[in-house]
Amino acid sequence: MDTTILGIESSCDDTSASVIRNGVMLSNVIASQAVHEAFGGVVPELASRAHQQNIIPVVSEALKRAGVDKSELSAVAFTRGPGLMGSLLVGTSFAKGFSAALNIPMIEVNHLQAHVLAHFIKENEVDKDQPSFPFLCLLVSGGNSQIIKVNSYKDMEVIGQTIDDAAGEAFDKCAKVMGLPYPGGPVIDRLAKDGNPDAFRFNKPHIPGYNYSFSGLKTSFLYLLRDSLKKNDRFIEENKTDLCASLQRTIVEILMDKLRKAAKDLGIKEVAVAGGVSANSAVRKAFEDHAVKYGWKIHVPKFSFTTDNAAMVAITGYYKYLDKDFCSMDTAPFARVEL
Repeated sequence: MDTTILGIESSCDDTSASVIRNGVMLSNVIASQAVHEAFGGVVPELASRAHQQNIIPVVSEALKRAGVDKSELSAVAFTRGPGLMGSLLVGTSFAKGFSAALNIPMIEVNHLQAHVLAHFIKENEVDKDQPSFPFLCLLVSGGNSQIIKVNSYKDMEVIGQTIDDAAGEAFDKCAKVMGLPYPGGPVIDRLAKDGNPDAFRFNKPHIPGYNYSFSGLKTSFLYLLRDSLKKNDRFIEENKTDLCASLQRTIVEILMDKLRKAAKDLGIKEVAVAGGVSANSAVRKAFEDHAVKYGWKIHVPKFSFTTDNAAMVAITGYYKYLDKDFCSMDTAPFARVEL
């Protein structure tokens, strides 16, 4: 019997719905919110209001593209957290109403776990390019930088994480002080292609174990701009591409140094990357270089699966459905949690 899961993602500023049948993605619809660009970051109240406007048409479109009637659904999976509380409430409330109306199970999904399991989304029946257990996953997004040892679909161990800012936050905050548009990470990536990555040197942290820190890098970047602007008020404009290239190189080196150490210490050569920052061209190039130099078997997601999307929620819901891991109607969203 077919297992058909509707996934709903509403953790931040993208409203998304996806339908997955027996592990194969049939649709993945995303409505992005451009309203936040003028503010240089996501405004929680505006995000939750936009989710309320978008969620019904997005779910309807996902079912339509999948060619699936709602009566064929086995369960509805939704992002319970972490994320923005107002945004999560919209998705959670919709999932509860949908579950009650159709009398189908409801499955809660951890947003971070879903990013990792995005590697198991199949786009057709013969797609077999998934990681083998155990593998290491570098999860890098706007709010998270973690190294995760993935033992199975439901057994994930965080062995390293940021103790302050995440890599994505470092990109966005440094972009903002340079006057670049939001989100800053993709803009820095684009400008870095024309810059000299050795033009500037920034501080690197010395954190024990596999943990990360990016606050020191951010501070050294701000000090460089402050001191240089005192001498030349056109410093940023004249050095923008070099600043972006040097910043990007440093962030990627910090990420890969700890990941490389973890892979060596644990003797694991199956390594994946996930989250929004996995779309960064320098991160992807670093993974390709490490595959050649250290014999890693790497797993780099398609660009469409790097950002917040419901396909990763639906595939997580699929595996939880097989275990009959359902949740009750009194389930409440959460803003912060460990993986």
